[in-house]
Amino acid sequence: MAMPTDIGVIDLMIGFPIDDRREHYKFMMQGLRDKESKEDFEFPAQYMFKQPPHFDEHADKVDHLVELMDLFGIAKGMVGVANRASGDLGTQAVKRHPDRFFGSLEVDPNRGMDAVRDLQRAHDELGIKAATAFPAGLYPQVPINDKKFFPIYAKCVELDIPICVCAGVPGPRLPFAPQYVGLIDEVCWYFPELKFVTRHGCEPWADLAAKLLLKWPNLYYSTSAFAPKYYPEAIINFANTRGADKVMYAGYFPMGLSLERIFSEMPSVPFRDNVWPKFLRDNATRVFKLDQAS
Repeated sequence: MAMPTDIGVIDLMIGFPIDDRREHYKFMMQGLRDKESKEDFEFPAQYMFKQPPHFDEHADKVDHLVELMDLFGIAKGMVGVANRASGDLGTQAVKRHPDRFFGSLEVDPNRGMDAVRDLQRAHDELGIKAATAFPAGLYPQVPINDKKFFPIYAKCVELDIPICVCAGVPGPRLPFAPQYVGLIDEVCWYFPELKFVTRHGCEPWADLAAKLLLKWPNLYYSTSAFAPKYYPEAIINFANTRGADKVMYAGYFPMGLSLERIFSEMPSVPFRDNVWPKFLRDNATRVFKLDQAS
């Protein structure tokens, strides 16, 4: 069976059609301290992507994203929200189209218990389904297994929501040490109930990631920021053998990949027939509890 086209895809990393990479980076990092300094950045990993998407201006970016999702068969998308119920696009989308969007909150462990309280507030007010983190992009950087993260990990367990964490060498020209994939092992040992979802490929340690995915029951992998033609072979092999329940689709629209490119390349990924529904929809539905009310 080829890739199904009517499955109702769940995209675990999607953004709004804004033709400004700097603006998108601000939206992605909007909950974090020191965001003012990030306003001076151009899109920090532009060199990695050929022909990123560009858009005509649309008065309503939320509704335009819904139209694009309909075009490519995306039933639901996870979007970042601000750390208070505000007028940001993610919050608007979750409130206006709760059947199409669910929220996540970017966390900064440098903020201590304020970050924990923000997570609780976003869960209470917006029904967020996940926390997200970019260890190498924090200021100062915070390694995946740093004790600063532990209160956030504990709160995610308490709220029964996953945390999605960038792992592997980051695209932006930042030191990679905080995202070394081997650091995840300690986190899973300390927090066996934590649903930990990797983002952004885990390269060049995809083989190690596959070993850890097999080892730890609540560790998962998402494909964000990788065009389908570049999905790591180790992850495809893992999904096709013992890991069908562990690998989930996440795009990177519009930060670096167009939906046209993603879904034109996707059918060439050599997943087995039984893997496709789990990869595109079922695993995310289960892990992020999308069949339950917030």
